[in-house]
Amino acid sequence: MRLKIYRGRSLADVMAQARNELGAEALILSTRRTAAGMELTAALEQPEEELPATPIALPQEADLLAWHGIPKPLAARLAAGPLEHTLASVLNFGKLPHGTEAAPLLLTGPPGAGKTLTIARLATRLVLAGIQPLVITADGRRAGAPEELAAYTRLLGLSLIVADQPATLMRALRHRGPATPVLIDTAGVNPFDGDPMDVIQALTTAAAATAVLVLPGGQDPLEAAEQAAAFAETGVRHFIPTRLDIARRLGSVIAAAAEGALMLSEAGTGAGANDGLTALTPAVLAARLCREPHRPPAPQPAQVPHVRPARA
Repeated sequence: MRLKIYRGRSLADVMAQARNELGAEALILSTRRTAAGMELTAALEQPEEELPATPIALPQEADLLAWHGIPKPLAARLAAGPLEHTLASVLNFGKLPHGTEAAPLLLTGPPGAGKTLTIARLATRLVLAGIQPLVITADGRRAGAPEELAAYTRLLGLSLIVADQPATLMRALRHRGPATPVLIDTAGVNPFDGDPMDVIQALTTAAAATAVLVLPGGQDPLEAAEQAAAFAETGVRHFIPTRLDIARRLGSVIAAAAEGALMLSEAGTGAGANDGLTALTPAVLAARLCREPHRPPAPQPAQVPHVRPARA
């Protein structure tokens, strides 16, 4: 900001001096009467020099993978060639088997991973394709869990069956019509607690289901890898990472898929029930890994308030 003091015989005189030198954009900060006449202090805001944005360095492969928090041994394998190709060779990818002739699909994972919303998204996809799935919830422990899924199924014109024990689940599957996909929601479990994990394994066996792990992105990679390995011991073979629209670092997704030898099929990438799932391929995952992280907003220059000139 440029400041200047003007002196003259009258207020009109000093105002004219300021306007002539600083222009019409000048701010009148103060005026005062002196023995010689009038004194005026004016200011002109000068545009601040814009500093060039410091790029956030995301070099190729090795440093990029380190930024995502991918464990070093795994990152070294992924950095051995073009990322799309190494992802395809190091990890497993494939379609989620939830068609009309497929085995029931059972979703499992820790609390809050997004299993119920993922069931709703899969059911919505099938209904939009003209297929009426059988939707079952085995989450009878969490308060309000059946009601949460029922809100989605009502909108889709589907019924919801509650069956939280292996025996009741087997009876519920008798309602399955010919060529009807089955989607089974389960309670969130601690993967390091044997009893709840035994229940998940028993439900999977009773339904002869394909078990799918649901984990949120953005976790600690080593923690996610240990969880995936624990769920894999119960027979889980597929993996749907969620919240990839929020998570910036995807090391947990890579580490979990590799440690559990799980097949990546879909990813939660949005908030909606009808458009929140994206097919996950090596190309899609490589593109997400290479996205530049969001920058914080640039600081704004301080605004100097306009001060009315004092009356003479």
